Amino acid sequence: MIVAHTNENEYKAFISNKKNEALHSRIIVMKIPYNLRVSDEIKIYEKLIRQSDLKDIHIAPHALRVAAIFSVLSRLKESKKQGMDIVKKMKLYDGEDVEGFKQKDVTELQNEAPEEGMSGVDPRYVINRLSSALIRTSTRCINALDVLRALKDGLDQHPSITREEKERLLNFISIARKEYDEMAKKEVQKAFVYSYEESARILFDNYLDNVEAYCNGTKLKDPITDEELDPDEKLMRSIEEQIGVSENAKKSFREEILIRLSSYARKGKKFDYTCHERLREAVEKKLFADLKDVVKITTSTKTPDAEQLKRINEVSNKLISEYGYCAVCANELLKYVGSLLNR
Repeated sequence: MIVAHTNENEYKAFISNKKNEALHSRIIVMKIPYNLRVSDEIKIYEKLIRQSDLKDIHIAPHALRVAAIFSVLSRLKESKKQGMDIVKKMKLYDGEDVEGFKQKDVTELQNEAPEEGMSGVDPRYVINRLSSALIRTSTRCINALDVLRALKDGLDQHPSITREEKERLLNFISIARKEYDEMAKKEVQKAFVYSYEESARILFDNYLDNVEAYCNGTKLKDPITDEELDPDEKLMRSIEEQIGVSENAKKSFREEILIRLSSYARKGKKFDYTCHERLREAVEKKLFADLKDVVKITTSTKTPDAEQLKRINEVSNKLISEYGYCAVCANELLKYVGSLLNR
């Protein structure tokens, strides 16, 4: 028995050669598609990096993720399901719930595209481009923008890529950039909220108290005065509007939250804001919306005053100590987010 591997194009060329007909009936073909999960793709890069000359280079948070997003998007097939785009599909495959779809929909999406993963960007291309990014920079750190720039430049040097395919891949780089923009803003905004998790928990608990009162037709009691109060509609809507919950849809959304809460309680599990994907997004956006002006002014000021400089240094130190940045990429991140918030 001979075990061998090849890519699909080489296999098709082998099969089409009449001289190899005697071997056709003796070959057992096993199709091995590329990985289609972003989180697993990152692990592949991390393994390849450990085996390469890049192992001593600092790679900024999210740099490998944007490369993984680009690669996985290139391997996915567009779905015909209404409301499903390729980014939603990528997130579903990676274990995330997205609006309008659940994990149970993944099997149907996979059945819709049985050849998915048999084409697209391979991990070696990404590692080669990371090496190229290192050569282009004078520092010992590679950030997400360096990676996206290197991936884009590499398309011009690819000998077999068609114009149509290049346009398709450039679009995926653009999508990966948009995803990174959101990640970068959230990262900086979290760093600005000194007790982010605590702030999110307090906001969530307050929202949940009001939702329970609203759905059960009861009142809330002021913890200081013991005064009975109506549910705070303004607070609830300020959170729900962050994710586009309309006035007409607010009742069903709140009831859904309460059902999820009851389900967790029956199983003896703690329900917090991270247990519901859309509610997590709403809480984060509400916190960030309240903080946006502070972040914008602080990060984009060319000549910060003493107080702003102190704040920048505190945030930079937090990015380094808690989020995995080095001094170089933390500074680059703050400048980049400042430019984003000024657009």
